[in-house]
Amino acid sequence: MKGVMYVSVWVLLWGTASSLVDRILLDQEVYASGSAGQAITFIGYGAACVVLAVRWSGRFLGAPSFGDQPAEEQSPEQQPQSGDDA
Repeated sequence: MKGVMYVSVWVLLWGTASSLVDRILLDQEVYASGSAGQAITFIGYGAACVVLAVRWSGRFLGAPSFGDQPAEEQSPEQQPQSGDDA
């Protein structure tokens, strides 16, 4: 259920942000309604939301996010050293 809510919030954020920017661009006559520019705006904001949602998923869902390595898979340089180095 947490995952469904997480995705739902991101869909709402994507729709709201892209609609606001779309409105500004339409009002400024940067592109016309139904044009390729409008599609690019929504696709671009959608891609950005997907990247952010995947990167931040671990914070909200408790799972490792994209790019994070579990401790057992970290390279020796990344693992904490044990013993006395003093």
